[in-house]
Amino acid sequence: MTHRSIEAQLRGYRLTTAEIIYHMPDHPDLLQTFIWQTMDIAPNFPVIKKFLDFWETSLEGKLHSVKIAGQELIEPVKYRFAAASMSLH
Repeated sequence: MTHRSIEAQLRGYRLTTAEIIYHMPDHPDLLQTFIWQTMDIAPNFPVIKKFLDFWETSLEGKLHSVKIAGQELIEPVKYRFAAASMSLH
């Protein structure tokens, strides 16, 4: 992890995955999946929006749907207590 990556995460960026489903240009009845990961800011996702705008204006495959999932890489520590304790001889 680079110094810039840590700084970006502290500013609110998180690892974001976009699953883009689009119509194939030569066969519009067929769908194709494109998976893309980037660092972006939730809930507005400006990086992904900019990429999708580029897609719609510059690429031939018409968008069908987009699913976005994000996970903060730096977050507070979470503690859980064990529900049971066992020992083996």
